Amino acid sequence: MSAIFLLVGVMLAAALVFGGFQTQLSQVRIASLVAAGAVLFAAFTLASFRYVGENDIGVVSKNFGINSLPPGKIIATEGEKGPQARILGPGWQPWYWPFIYKIDFTPVVEIEQGTIAMMTAADGLPLPPTATYAPPWKPGTEQQMLDAEHFLTDGGGLKGPQTSVLPPGKYRINPRLFKLETAPVLTIRKAEVGVVKSNVGDVPPAGTGDLETGDRKLVDSGQRGIWREPLLPDQYYGYSHTKAYEVTNISTQKKIVHYTAHSGSTGGDDEREIMVRTSDGFTFPVDVRVEFEIQPQNASLLVATVGDDTEGLRGVMTSAVRAIFRNNAEGVKALDYVKQRSHQESQSLKMLQSEMSKIGVTITGVRIGDVGNAETLGSLLKTQTDREIALQEQETFKEQQRAAEQKKLLSKTTQEAEEEKRLATASYEVQIAEQDQKKRVIQAEAEAQAIKIQALAQADAYQQIAAQIGSSNAALIEVLKIVGERGIEITPRVMVSGGGAGGNGASQSTALIGTMLDTMVDRTPTPPAPRTQPTR
Repeated sequence: MSAIFLLVGVMLAAALVFGGFQTQLSQVRIASLVAAGAVLFAAFTLASFRYVGENDIGVVSKNFGINSLPPGKIIATEGEKGPQARILGPGWQPWYWPFIYKIDFTPVVEIEQGTIAMMTAADGLPLPPTATYAPPWKPGTEQQMLDAEHFLTDGGGLKGPQTSVLPPGKYRINPRLFKLETAPVLTIRKAEVGVVKSNVGDVPPAGTGDLETGDRKLVDSGQRGIWREPLLPDQYYGYSHTKAYEVTNISTQKKIVHYTAHSGSTGGDDEREIMVRTSDGFTFPVDVRVEFEIQPQNASLLVATVGDDTEGLRGVMTSAVRAIFRNNAEGVKALDYVKQRSHQESQSLKMLQSEMSKIGVTITGVRIGDVGNAETLGSLLKTQTDREIALQEQETFKEQQRAAEQKKLLSKTTQEAEEEKRLATASYEVQIAEQDQKKRVIQAEAEAQAIKIQALAQADAYQQIAAQIGSSNAALIEVLKIVGERGIEITPRVMVSGGGAGGNGASQSTALIGTMLDTMVDRTPTPPAPRTQPTR
């Protein structure tokens, strides 16, 4: 476009000059020359305008100039010949004539989300001898850093790799000064921390730091080396510079490593079982499970000693676990090792905690699974089983004896209880008999008293009767009454015959009774006896 403006202007100016000189009038010739000059000036001015699109950058190079760049410089800041620090923004830009300046158009730099851009400056002040990367620019001055003119002049930018990075966004950057390389944004996930090994910053004084591991030590944040304080879960743009900062993500979750017979063949992180030898010469496998975690404050120590929490840690832990279990087994017999599983666990736990704390690993538990197998401890375990069976049989016999003794005591107690029951029954019966005896005595006394009263009454009645009819007659009446009441037979069962042949038994009985009665009747009157009161 600029060349067209210039070409059209030259052609129009030439036409004006040629037309003006076709006339003899000097005023016309002067006017044509003035007009031609004006056209040339306008064409020359319009030819200096350059248009830069909204999404483009105009990169300027000067083809002609009085001054040349100083040695070692590749970008001009004072109008020297060569690539210029100033870039052209969007819109029309004047005074850039095609034969003096060359304008290259490049697209605006765009950093996508999730990435950052690392920068390397092609020009600037030299880096210090001990520095590999230029120090980061102060917060809030990043845009000044991207201004090439400021970077190379007042900003005092250093040539070479820059520690500062570009976060996601669009940037107008002079591509002659800065070369970009993208990298993912550093992300520390949950249950992780990031241990930073910085290649930039001040070199700490010799002999400082809590831990010396060869030529490495823990340093404060901002110094060169492994930082003591790790990065917590978050996204970090500044530390995403993979060359200036080497960040190792360390998991803080609890983990378990299995040392079992089936682990080695699975291809996972677990290990083969541990083979131990006891003091009595038995060699057998032991299945072990080790629980551990890396606390955030110890993550830097782990990186400084073993490098990471995978292969580096795995090798050190496996070596320590195997050595501790083998050493502990050497001091006990196989059978005791099997019996003292809990003791072996606690002993190994303390030893592992002491050993692994040196590299920043916290051992939280040690568990022993299977100890030995039929091939290695079969005979020993069978002997132990037989011995246990014998001991159990002895215990069973003792229990049976104790049961028999208990049964004997129970029988004795039962018998004593029965005897006591019978004794109590007999005691009750004695008491009952005594009560019955007392009852009978009372009853006899009552009957005797009744008989006495009755006898007295009868005696009184008899006396009254005797007083009236006489004592003999009263006695006869009493006899007859008794005979009647008791049904006494007074007729002999064997009749006694007299000497006469004509004697009759019945008549003889009648005569006998009559004689008896007549004999018994006392015809002498008896005076009445005085009445007496019956005694009670």
